[in-house]
Amino acid sequence: MFLKILKEALKLKNVRRKIIFTLFIIFVFRLGTHITVPGINAKSLEQLADLPFLNLLNLVSGNAMSSFSVFALGVSPYITASIIVQLLQMDILPQFVEWGKQGEVGRRKLNQATRYISLVLAFIQSIGITAGFNALSSVQLVTTPTWQTYVIIGIILTSGSMIVTWLGEQISDKGFGNGVSMIIFSGIIASIPGAISSIHEDYFVNVKSSELTNSWIFVGLLLLAVLLIVFFTTFVQQAEYKIPIQYTKLAQGAPTSSYLPLKVNPAGVIPVIFASSITAAPSSILAFFQSSHHDVPWLNTLQNLFSYQTPAGMGIYALLIILFSFFYTFVQVNPEKTAENLQKNGSYIPRVRPGRETEAYMSSLLKKLATVGSVFLALISLIPIVAQQVFDLTSTVALGGTSLLILISTGIDSMKQLEGYLLKKKYVGFMNTK
Repeated sequence: MFLKILKEALKLKNVRRKIIFTLFIIFVFRLGTHITVPGINAKSLEQLADLPFLNLLNLVSGNAMSSFSVFALGVSPYITASIIVQLLQMDILPQFVEWGKQGEVGRRKLNQATRYISLVLAFIQSIGITAGFNALSSVQLVTTPTWQTYVIIGIILTSGSMIVTWLGEQISDKGFGNGVSMIIFSGIIASIPGAISSIHEDYFVNVKSSELTNSWIFVGLLLLAVLLIVFFTTFVQQAEYKIPIQYTKLAQGAPTSSYLPLKVNPAGVIPVIFASSITAAPSSILAFFQSSHHDVPWLNTLQNLFSYQTPAGMGIYALLIILFSFFYTFVQVNPEKTAENLQKNGSYIPRVRPGRETEAYMSSLLKKLATVGSVFLALISLIPIVAQQVFDLTSTVALGGTSLLILISTGIDSMKQLEGYLLKKKYVGFMNTK
């Protein structure tokens, strides 16, 4: 199905240009992930491969943290800054609320504020990560750990993060798909061969011949679990709730009724990306303080709260996913604007009065859908983490659910975008025959 749609879409010159441009940007990004920051011994990170927040940072940075490259921070600071700006628009900071109502001009101002905030966050996070990793690794990460070196590394990583953010914006504006999602998507795809190699080494190379049967059973169960997650995730991500719509003012040839489709999971995979980014950022900064204050109890408590491998950390991670699901659902579908647009178009929901009653109905429905979507996202993200802890599996398995969610959601959105291009072509072709 996807290959057929892709084949048809590639016949369109405009679509080919977008896809080629996107592939070029991803190539530039992947090239940058292999350029290690000067003055860094990246091999020392191999000793920290099982650290929870290192794996999370790898996920949100598009697998750029594993080599401590110039793009090691990825889009994490930008995601965190975006969350802060969106929260400030919720009647917290009047200036941001006003910008949110100014249309395109306000959007540009908010984007500029997001960039400034992400710049500050990137610099703080880069120094925290560098100092923390340098203290945790037995082999020094930084070859000459002076404050001047940390500042230079901070500037390099901050610049790299801004470049990655700009690359993501270029994909969104001129390329194919959502820039942030495509950056993370490309990193996950690039890490799959390494994950397969790690599983092969752990369960086939370094085991006794008498244990090979158990290894095959484990791999078979793992593949079955992956297939079930893929099926369940694809089903939920494509599921829709159709709200019936009636029309009072009919244009010639218009239908008397229609429906308003809402996804069962309106927020998509964005809450998982938000939660991963928010969890990874404090962990890296806390690691910096722990490097010089090893025996401070409250620092250790906070680190446990932001580690997805502890029961408290799992709870925090799930709670963040649920909160961001509700938050982003109402960002994606504004009940007030939806009610207003229905009224302007001379349409209404049967047995619901236009105006405030429609707004209240939409809010109630969105809360129910957000509940279903948030529980679904939290379960898919946590099941592999719990399985890894309970059965003492390789750390590669832990973030498998989160990675699959991002891969499947990005793939579905990409396919729908291709379908949109094809539909537009057919529509334009139909109009030209008139």
